[in-house]
Amino acid sequence: MSVVLTARDLTRHYEVSRGLFKPHATVRALNGVSFDLEAGKTLAVVGESGCGKSTLARALTLIEEPSSGSLQIGGQEVNGASKAERKQLRRDVQMVFQSPYASLNPRQKIGDQLAEPLLINTHLSRSERREKVQAMMQQVGLRPEHYQRYPHMFSGGQRQRIALARAMMLNPKVLVADEPTSALDVSIQAQVLNLFMDLQAEFNTAYVFISHNLAVVQHVADDVLVMYLGRPAEMGPKEKIYAKPLHPYTQALLSATPTIHPDPAKPKIKIVGELPNPLNPPSGCAFHKRCPHATERCASEEPQLRLLDARQVACHHAEVINGL
Repeated sequence: MSVVLTARDLTRHYEVSRGLFKPHATVRALNGVSFDLEAGKTLAVVGESGCGKSTLARALTLIEEPSSGSLQIGGQEVNGASKAERKQLRRDVQMVFQSPYASLNPRQKIGDQLAEPLLINTHLSRSERREKVQAMMQQVGLRPEHYQRYPHMFSGGQRQRIALARAMMLNPKVLVADEPTSALDVSIQAQVLNLFMDLQAEFNTAYVFISHNLAVVQHVADDVLVMYLGRPAEMGPKEKIYAKPLHPYTQALLSATPTIHPDPAKPKIKIVGELPNPLNPPSGCAFHKRCPHATERCASEEPQLRLLDARQVACHHAEVINGL
């Protein structure tokens, strides 16, 4: 399989004002994320609010420039790319946003919105654009008469189908989906997720699927990246992480996932305390103040990702905690 997206030590820092006469503070929203993504595969990014998931999405889709690190799309390095090269790279990476209604123009007909990427990026005639739009509408389960309607005339699930159709119009190499089902009813979520998977199977598109819902992630992902305060905590194949999570944070996230048939042998793990202030993160391991296994080493030395049991984990005591 060919690698279509490569991130190496991606960071995104923001300068934040703390008031008059005070020096600016730095928020390290994204702090060293690396991965490879192959065509037709899905990387799920999970974690609490504020862990850097959406910042990573904006960096991958070129909405924001990374502060440092390397990002390659289809083998093309983004840093130092010309204006023309960036235009092509933006075609190759598309995004589906959390709120389908907010991402659609309320004053523009659906057919025109779906044709807009083709109008800007291709030399197709008006009739050819209309033909491609109608073909894509059919693929995502929309009827021909929907072409002339406005966004407010659709349900939430239909709007997300429209947003997905628009993202797929240029047949991108990578699709970044930022919480694409969280605004939908549970009954509709499964339909939209199945549509994502059907389109991936047909077009061989690579997905970066951002979600806080670990049940959804288990349904769609090939690999999982667990983030905490801008840094990866654990990353590896979905089967490995769901069967035996190694990082205490991953263990707590999975134990909090609702299930129809709970296992009484698996105790619930409670995370004590709040997510640390990103303006003043703790020293050492960012999770150590909430971790039941933390030691003095955790408070002073930042753990780096290392290979353990066929996945990457950033924990000093993963072997001891998990009996490896």
